[in-house]
Amino acid sequence: MPLTFSRRAFLAATPFALAGCATQRLDPPPETLARTHIIPPHLAALYDEMPQERYPIPAVDFDEVDSEVLRRVVDYPSGEMPGTLVVDTRERALFLVMEGGRAMRYGVGVGKEGMAWAGRATVGRKAEWPRWTPTKDMIAREPERNGRWAGGMEPGLENPLGARALYLHRDGRDSMYRIHGTNEPWSIGKSVSSGCIRMINQDVIDLYSRVPIGAPVIVKL
Repeated sequence: MPLTFSRRAFLAATPFALAGCATQRLDPPPETLARTHIIPPHLAALYDEMPQERYPIPAVDFDEVDSEVLRRVVDYPSGEMPGTLVVDTRERALFLVMEGGRAMRYGVGVGKEGMAWAGRATVGRKAEWPRWTPTKDMIAREPERNGRWAGGMEPGLENPLGARALYLHRDGRDSMYRIHGTNEPWSIGKSVSSGCIRMINQDVIDLYSRVPIGAPVIVKL
């Protein structure tokens, strides 16, 4: 089944259809900074610093994220074959289907209202520490912000695609949508992008290691 848009979503998203992943840079909301969580040690270890990475990744500050978005195995009797990625945009979650009616659940940030999409795709390409290049439309809309990256932004912690990217293809072609990392963990669980699916860097690294090229992807509105 091809990727589909509602009429409202199509009209709003048409300028972004070839825009790749244009993400909105956010500051952490002040109210989240005062919030504290008691995170079990085994779970906190999943989000520890990663100094071995090409660009060392800092530990996640749990005062900036809702504990509900953290990675965990859940019951998920979906009927989909193991290895399928299911993105539930309403729940702001990505499920990697496992054997026995279970799934690995990851919190995600999804497309802003009117820019979400739904349908089936496959993982057509994977990249570690990918480059990001704004399109001509993105540069025209925000020349001061995006013009300096016309030749592409080098990989790194400031790159909007984060530590890993999974490129979603349909009919053998790049759909221009990605599942990718971010070092704005406070944005997970929100609608903040131009249709792409963003994850905490530690989570996208974990997902990247589990998912082969060709894996099926289902996105639900």
